[in-house]
Amino acid sequence: MAYVNNIRVIAPASAGLFGLFANIAERYARYTVYRETMNELSDLSDRDLADLGLARSTIKSVAYEAAYGN
Repeated sequence: MAYVNNIRVIAPASAGLFGLFANIAERYARYTVYRETMNELSDLSDRDLADLGLARSTIKSVAYEAAYGN
């Protein structure tokens, strides 16, 4: 004899919306950090960047790492 159990767990609709808005807010916050880092590093002179050990060509990767941690 076989038994079948159909158990469905239904999450409240508000949890899905909350998760969606939390995800959007987190992505916006990370993008804001990326843009601010890009703007601040771009405003520095080549000499200031050299003092930090950066080249102008590495600004994007440094900003991406600051925002997204990769």
